[in-house]
Order: sequence, then C-alpha cells, then structure tokens
Amino acid sequence: MANKQHKQHDTGYKELFSYPEFVEQLIEGFAPTEIAELMDFSTLKNHSGNYITPLFEEKFEDVVWSVEVTWEGVTQRVFLYILLEFQSAVDRTMPIRLMHYVACFYDHLLKNGTTTPHKGLPPILPIVLYNGSENWTARQDIYDMVHPEPPAFMQVYQPHLRYYLIDEGRYTDEELGLRQSPLSGVFGVENAGHSWENLQQAVDRVVAIIQADPNKERIDRIITRWLKRHLQRVAPKARLDLDQLNSLVEDRDMLAENLENLVKKEQLEGEQRGRLGEARDNLRAQLSFKFGEVPGWVENRVDQADHEQLKVWSRDILFASSLDEMFKH
Repeated sequence: MANKQHKQHDTGYKELFSYPEFVEQLIEGFAPTEIAELMDFSTLKNHSGNYITPLFEEKFEDVVWSVEVTWEGVTQRVFLYILLEFQSAVDRTMPIRLMHYVACFYDHLLKNGTTTPHKGLPPILPIVLYNGSENWTARQDIYDMVHPEPPAFMQVYQPHLRYYLIDEGRYTDEELGLRQSPLSGVFGVENAGHSWENLQQAVDRVVAIIQADPNKERIDRIITRWLKRHLQRVAPKARLDLDQLNSLVEDRDMLAENLENLVKKEQLEGEQRGRLGEARDNLRAQLSFKFGEVPGWVENRVDQADHEQLKVWSRDILFASSLDEMFKH
C-alpha cells in the first residue's frame, strides 16, 4: 500500500510540474532569489521524459525544464532538474543518485544532438523536492560524503555536485502565507497532514489564492485534479463524495460540506478519546490506591479496554480483594 500511495503522490506532483506556471512558482517562491531573478520564465521549455540509468538499471521519470538565463550580457539555457522525493525515509545516497542522474541526462543531450563535446555542456540546477515527515539528513554535495576529508592536494580531484533542497514540510503556515501562489497553497494542504480541521483551513486558503489568480479557470482545473487525488490518497476510507467536484471555486460549498462533516467527526472522536483516557486514569488511580503498584500486565489490560469494560472494572474494584480476582477471568 505504501508503494502505491507513493506512486499516486509522485504522479500528482508530476502533473503539477508539467505546467510552466508551477515550475515558475517553485523557483520564484522557494529557490534562491539571486537565481530566480536571472530567469526569463516566458522561455520555459519542458524536457521531461524517460531516461535510462545503466548503473541502477532503472528508468527515472523526473521533471526537467530549461529556461533562458542572462548574466553579464550573455543569454543561455539552464536546465532545471527537479527530482521528486516522496519516500517515507530519507535516502542518504541522494548525492550519488543525483550525480548519476545528471550524468545520464548529459549523455542524453549529447546523444540527441542538443549539444556536442566541442560546444560544451549546459548548466544544470538540480533540485530535490522533499515532503517526508523526517528531517532531511542526507548530504547535499557528494564531496561531503568523502570521508575522511582528503588532504588539500587531493581535494581538487574529488567529485562535486550540490543539489538545492526544497523541504516543503519545514515551511510554517506563516512562511507559506508570504508566498501567495497556488503552489504555496498546495504545500499548505500537504502540511495539514491527516487533520481534517487543518486541511479544511488549508483548502480555504488555496481556494482564496485561486480566486485571486488572473488565470483562475486554468489554475482551478489543475489544483482541483490534484486535490481530488490528494484526498483519496490521505483518506481512502473517508468515503468523500468527490465525483461531482470539478471546480474548487464553483463547487467549494459541496467540498466544504464534505470537509465540515469530517471535521465534526474528528472532533467527536477526539472528545471520545479524551473521555476514554480520563476513565483509564481514574481506574489506575483507584487500583493504585487499593492494591499499590500496578503490574505491567494490568496496565496493558487497562490501555486496551473500551468504555464499557472500564465501567465494569470500576464497579468490580469496590468488591475485589486482589488484581487476579478483577482481571484474570
């Protein structure tokens, strides 16, 4: 199931980044300002496809775009290599993977005639977009994996390839709020996790962003498709009625009603969990008062009990002369 969900997540983001405006929002909103300011986003060109990686004997389908960049009066194309990393665990071999992928992509450019060894290789900006719950701990330059660090005369011969990390889970709501773009709204929905109340607020925000967008209808269609896939992924058993959801803007009342019902259910379950926890604490206090220190096997029975069982034990303790009498039957 985890692999299937990972694939659905991956596919949803690949669709988002098949549109130039979302690539622009990623670079303008989340990449270094000095890089974004050099780019002419009207020249974005999609190069995404399947590239063979002989070393790992696999195909990778990452997002690749090129864009014209001008500095010191010279204009040339820079390739944006965006690797979508949505695995639950951090892959500490990422620098090795990136170096191999970039080398394979350069090989692809040479073989299809985009460039030649004589003309030289175009610059590549490798970007890793990560949304796992763990803090990102992988090295960001393959040189940093070389250990111990070689002496100065050997350092020049070591490989270097640094990627730029965009860890969407590390952005707070306040930081995302400063970036009023549909993509920042998507990140907000992702960061809401499985809390329906947080998700409801994040969806309200992304709808407001869409309404203010000059290309409202196009962005609405794109985000709506992504959100439907996202909701089905995070809550496959929620039985959301999404078949008729074709527009977050036009159908927002229908979606709001669905989410409101789930928020109320979540709040009710939270209240029930609170009352259940309180009942367990009360029974523990009674057991300690009557029998002294409570053994682990009794703690386990109490932790697994429902409300009805706890009520029975709360009555039994009035008459029981031992823990065995109460629990071992």
